[in-house]
Amino acid sequence: MIAIAYVAGSIPTGYWVAKAVKGIDIREHGSKSTGATNVLRCVGKGPALFVFLFDIFKGYAPVAAAAYFDGGRQDWSLLGMTHVCAPLCALAALIGHSKSIFLGFQGGKSAATGLGTVIALNNAVGALLFATWLLVLGATKIVSVASIVAVWMLPVYFFVLGCPPAQVAYGVMALIYVTLRHKANIKRLMEGTEPKVGQKAKDAASAAADEKKTTDELQSSRDSQSSKESNETEDSNRSRESLQS
Repeated sequence: MIAIAYVAGSIPTGYWVAKAVKGIDIREHGSKSTGATNVLRCVGKGPALFVFLFDIFKGYAPVAAAAYFDGGRQDWSLLGMTHVCAPLCALAALIGHSKSIFLGFQGGKSAATGLGTVIALNNAVGALLFATWLLVLGATKIVSVASIVAVWMLPVYFFVLGCPPAQVAYGVMALIYVTLRHKANIKRLMEGTEPKVGQKAKDAASAAADEKKTTDELQSSRDSQSSKESNETEDSNRSRESLQS
């Protein structure tokens, strides 16, 4: 079941959709991710919505099946934790999306697939996670920020709702893994070049460059004014000294 979950997670939905709709390799455009966000930027809204929903489904289906077959079996345990089959399958699907066996172990950021795994593990946690993602996205208009904030809340939601330790452990592992997958996004956020929803990456970079240029011009203007004032003061002092002489 773990192997099946990995293969299901590996289905390169964004790659195949971009090839079918525009004939492009999505890994060579935008952020080079195969996820729905990059498909939105490079292909369009309809294809991106399909990729988003299918990526959720491919995370949900194998984990829901694993939870069904687990059925509370006490012999399927690990490190003293029971109910480990579904969380292990969830982790396999999560890794499969970003390390796809069909794409030479490349892929997306695992956010949508991760959401699907959480919905299968616990519907209430899945709803809270999605609500958190939507709220942060609405406030910031930046998908990566919404994904990172949501995944950081995941183990908290599992713990607060009294979920099994194996699910809390999965929440911690998902937090670490998805955050690491967003390293490039975090770097762009720090540089101010991370695109918002509906904005091209180059537009964000251009906006950041314009802002930096404006800041540099203001600083240059201040420096010039300061230098001018300093020169005027120096000239005034020389005039006084000349008169005194």
